[in-house]
Amino acid sequence: MTNRRRFLAISAAAFAFPGTSKAEPIYTWQGTALGARATLRLAHPDAKAISIRVAAEISRLEDIFSLYRNSSALSQLNRAGTLQAPPFELLECLSLAGAVHRASGGRFDPTIQPLWNSYAQASANGTLPEPRALRAARALTDWAGVTLSPAAITMRSGMALTLNGIAQGYIADRVAEMLSAEGLRNILINTGEFRALGTHPDGSAWPVRLAAGGEVPLAARALATSAPLGTTFDEGAQMGHILDPRTGLPARTKWREITISAESAAVADALSTAACLFETRADLRVCLARFQGVRLEAVSVV
Repeated sequence: MTNRRRFLAISAAAFAFPGTSKAEPIYTWQGTALGARATLRLAHPDAKAISIRVAAEISRLEDIFSLYRNSSALSQLNRAGTLQAPPFELLECLSLAGAVHRASGGRFDPTIQPLWNSYAQASANGTLPEPRALRAARALTDWAGVTLSPAAITMRSGMALTLNGIAQGYIADRVAEMLSAEGLRNILINTGEFRALGTHPDGSAWPVRLAAGGEVPLAARALATSAPLGTTFDEGAQMGHILDPRTGLPARTKWREITISAESAAVADALSTAACLFETRADLRVCLARFQGVRLEAVSVV
C-alpha cells in the first residue's frame, strides 16, 4: 500500500506571529491519534501539564475507536458483531456517521471495513481484489444492518465497521470540549483534522495552510481535508483509499482534494470523506447544506 498520509499535509503556521514576542510563547505538543500525527498549540504557563491531559484523553478515546488495539470497543464489536453497554462516545460517533450517511446518499458508510480489508490484503500481495472477493465484501457493506441503542450495538454476521473517516475529527471535538470545560481557549488542536478553540493567542485566526496551496483562517471552528489518492493500494498510485460503498470501487471523481469547515471536526471529517465521491460541486453543496454552518473552503481538481 502506497501511503501518502490521509491528508495530514495540512500544516498550521503557528510558530512565529507578529506581536507575540512579549506574550507567553506558543508551546507545541506532538503525539499521535489513531495513527496520525497529532499536535496541540497553545500559549499557557501550564502548557506541558495540559498536553499530558490531552495525550491521556486521546489514548482513552483510542481505546474506543482504534482498529489496531485488540481490546478497543470497536475491535470487540467487529469480532463479536455485538457490543453490550457501548461507550457513549461510540454511540455518539456512530449516530453522527448515520446522519452523514443519509445526507450523502450513502456515500459515507462505516460498514466498508470488509471492502477495505479486501483491498488491503490484495495490496499486500501486489494485486487487486478478485471480483468474487469484492462481491462478498459488498454484500457486507450495509449501514441498515447496524442497530444502535444505549443497551447494545449489533450488526449482521460478518459485518465490520471502520470509523477512520470520522473518528479523528471526533477526537478533536472531545479534546476541545475537555479543554473548554477547564476554561481554556485560544488553542489549536490537530488530530489529523483541525479544531480551533477560540483564536490564536494574539487574537487573530490560526492560519492553516493547505498542501495544494492557499490558506484558511481558522477561529472557533473545525477544518478537514480529504484526498481520494491520499493513500493508494497500487504501485501506480491510482487506486485510492476512499471507497465507494455503492460500487465497491475507489473514488473515480475529478477531485484531487477537498477542504470543508464546520463547527464540529467530526462533521467536517465525515463530510470531506463523502465529498470525494460526489461528481459535481452542485450536488456536493446540496449535501453540505443539510448541516448548519458547514462551508466548502477549497477544492482542487486533478
